[in-house]
Amino acid sequence: MMKTERPYARFTVTPKGERWLSGGHPWVYAAEITGQEGACENGGLVDVVSQKGKYLGTGFLSETSKIRVRLISRNANDRFDDAFFERRLRWAWEYRKTVLDSLTGCRYPNGRIIFGEADQFPGLTVDLFNDVLVVQVLSLGMELRKEALLRTLVSIIEEDGLPVRGVYERNDVALRAHEGLAEGKGWLFCRKDPEQTKTLIEENGILYEVDFENGQKTGFFLDQKFNRRAVARIAAGKTVLDCFTHTGSFALNAARGGAKSVTAVDISALAVEETRANICRNGLENVVSCLQADVFEYLSGGEVKPGQYDFIILDPPAFTKSRKTVESAMRGYKEINLRAMKLLPRGGYLATCSCSHFATEELFVKMLHSAAADAGVSLRQIEARQQAPDHPILWNVEETNYLKFFLFQVV
Repeated sequence: MMKTERPYARFTVTPKGERWLSGGHPWVYAAEITGQEGACENGGLVDVVSQKGKYLGTGFLSETSKIRVRLISRNANDRFDDAFFERRLRWAWEYRKTVLDSLTGCRYPNGRIIFGEADQFPGLTVDLFNDVLVVQVLSLGMELRKEALLRTLVSIIEEDGLPVRGVYERNDVALRAHEGLAEGKGWLFCRKDPEQTKTLIEENGILYEVDFENGQKTGFFLDQKFNRRAVARIAAGKTVLDCFTHTGSFALNAARGGAKSVTAVDISALAVEETRANICRNGLENVVSCLQADVFEYLSGGEVKPGQYDFIILDPPAFTKSRKTVESAMRGYKEINLRAMKLLPRGGYLATCSCSHFATEELFVKMLHSAAADAGVSLRQIEARQQAPDHPILWNVEETNYLKFFLFQVV
């Protein structure tokens, strides 16, 4: 039982909700709430208690979302003042400085600085590209506090001698509607050159232009940085096919790793254009070529001959964003992996991944076993990897564990 008076409204949850929270998950679903004591403004802090009054945590209320409360603390002694949030931001920044290596030689640790629930900032994503923070806010509680939080984060980063030009919002996502929030994008604040919404970053020794105004998500996918390096390590002398290339990152890493030749394929004309620009930017025109095509059709339409490539990379977009479509998504994953396995020669190499947390590792591994059996091949595992550590996996929050990446030799 809670023995002290607290200034927050109290929400009581079902035994199922209590088990969910006691297991470490920070979300309280509306369906698990059985009662409320006291008033609270939408987006404000509320306490969550069990049927017997046991304190389970404190979090932000969202009256329009199925996720009614998102916990930020399980400590009844926490005071949610400026010092509390500054401490959390410092933890996140110090963690990134620890896990993001400096092999690129960059002054800035380009990467994800805040990864939502994994950093105990539910619904908040912050990426650093050189001197710009690019932000996405998907919860009301964070929306109401974003400016204060981000100005504090800028101050923390600048203490390390890294001047920040500004903070750019990429809130042009439909998910915000679940929280009653409008879509939009633009500078939250900018100290100079607001018209400049592109920046050149370096990752694994490769240069990319990041368009944080119009690019996908926040402008660049940072979670595969070390998986790209793993591809580069085995690419020497190989003839490589990079499918769903997006901006050419796996293709360019393979080329830097000494690939004999690389073909990068994507259905998007814009992706092909960006990839070609990145090829030229890195002086790899003699190694990497780019092709606009539907990968499913390209792999199955006879354009690729068996044995034409001895290293195939499959980095598709998420085929499912809900549990309802997982079954059809797994059929899609199997189709491209089966075709790739059939096209590779014995002794060839396959890199394959999924970025949907609904396509769990168990399902993905099961699919790979099935594809290999149908292709009549065996898979010799080289590496099994996940997302880069600046996208940390919180073991009690399954949604943070989303990227599966495997490197195989096909035998």
